[in-house]
Amino acid sequence: MRNASLHTTSSTASAQTAPAVPIKVCMLALRQASSDVRAMRTSAGLAKAGFAVEIVDIEHDRARPREESLTGIRSKYITLSTDEYLQAVRVRHIFMPGRLSRYYSPTRFAPWLFFKGWRMLRALVELLGVPADMYHASDITALPACYIAALLRGKPLVFEPYELPLVQPWITRSRPLHALSVRLLRLLLPRCSGIIVTSPSYAPELQRRYGGRAAVVIRNIPTYQPPVSNKRIQQYLGLGSKVRIAIYQGGLNLDRGLDVLVRAARFLDPDIVIVMKAWGDSQPILEALIAQEQVGDRVKIIPPVPYEESHMWTASADIGLVIYRPQSLSVRMSLPNKVFEYLMAGVPVLTSSLDAVADLVSTYDVGRIESSLAPQEVGRAISAMLGDEAGLSRMRRNALAAVHAELRWEVESQKLVHLYYDVSGRFTVKLDET
Repeated sequence: MRNASLHTTSSTASAQTAPAVPIKVCMLALRQASSDVRAMRTSAGLAKAGFAVEIVDIEHDRARPREESLTGIRSKYITLSTDEYLQAVRVRHIFMPGRLSRYYSPTRFAPWLFFKGWRMLRALVELLGVPADMYHASDITALPACYIAALLRGKPLVFEPYELPLVQPWITRSRPLHALSVRLLRLLLPRCSGIIVTSPSYAPELQRRYGGRAAVVIRNIPTYQPPVSNKRIQQYLGLGSKVRIAIYQGGLNLDRGLDVLVRAARFLDPDIVIVMKAWGDSQPILEALIAQEQVGDRVKIIPPVPYEESHMWTASADIGLVIYRPQSLSVRMSLPNKVFEYLMAGVPVLTSSLDAVADLVSTYDVGRIESSLAPQEVGRAISAMLGDEAGLSRMRRNALAAVHAELRWEVESQKLVHLYYDVSGRFTVKLDET
């Protein structure tokens, strides 16, 4: 039996000087690239460092060209400032047949498994058609196809799970599927030449559960934008200038504690409004709950704005909210990008007891931690934080200082570049006979 694995040998490589012939990276994202903030940010960062990057993604709009540059699909979720680097990133689309979309639901196991298998095989065929020096699996769904392509071509593989894999309730409740997935991940991870995680809490837990090399932590931090003092949200909603805003931005998902925020609104001090600048399928449920709780004057849902404008809207808030329910270990250990968006806007953070977020808030003194998810306690915590003007001023200063010093993509992306030069400069492929 031939057991193929990727091994590394020591060598030094500088992340400061790009090679004469660019190293070509093929990145697989089994979703639309335009909606994958992390894939766009990572590919642009590598292109800026001199790598040639090609993304293979899933696309549902057949009116789009088969191949295009990243400039053609500029995302509503991210602004990448330099068009030169975006132009250098090529995107190759896999068009998803509409008749397969109905199989996506994991509640119908056999059709769902067929859908996943078809997608993986289609992605593998596409990857093998892209000559590359390295492969990058964007999230766990992309790992099997990327691993096979890297193995067949004798190239290194970088794996970037966006969450802690295989701990989500919808996976663990299916014991056979979970056991099989764990065994597969334990097989693949030790064969990856590099592993990236977005939260420092993920790194040791990932290695403990599945083996493999130590992961490099590259947090999902936006590109630097200077803070802009304004009253954009108050003006949009017709609120008085003295009204204080506690903002939540991101997906309208109930597992992010948004029902807690709605119920907490009854316990807020006067002239405080919770604003959800967000989108998602749960909006009708939340709107019904707002009406039921009779807090329509205290909780407002506003639509998302173009990403290049989002920073200004965030800066018009007084505090940012991350009141997640830790329904899984992945959520409890997560470090959402909204935390850094708040801080870049000079907005202190009120967070529930999420390990990495609480550690960051404490380390930089840029917010407070509320251990309870009881609506009354959350409401009181919001009021207390907004009522402490001296504390808010101190935390704003600390947030802006931290962003200027290190909490920006220009600094964080250097770890990505170093990892890539390290991996590309010292890998070999070895076939073991067992």
